[in-house]
Amino acid sequence: MAIVVTDNEFLRQFEVDINGDLAKIEYSEQERKIFLTKLIIPDTVEDTNFQEDFIKEVLSIIEDRNIYVMPTSPQIVSFIRKNKQYKHLLPIGVRI
Repeated sequence: MAIVVTDNEFLRQFEVDINGDLAKIEYSEQERKIFLTKLIIPDTVEDTNFQEDFIKEVLSIIEDRNIYVMPTSPQIVSFIRKNKQYKHLLPIGVRI
């Protein structure tokens, strides 16, 4: 299933519409960093890979913008720990 992520800059969140429900990753931006603060996946989502796919898409968007990511959401920290190919998105000196 292809995930279409929308950046809702007004609400400062990345969103995916899933059958009328909204999955979202809330963020705040400072200088050349984006802080991913909260991940919300609706209970109606049955796809076990959805969370991982959603995070991958959001990290891809961030990478295209050429800014650093500061994950503060536990789920996103855990994802980056498991997927070391995304560590280059962390600011220099930041370890998770």
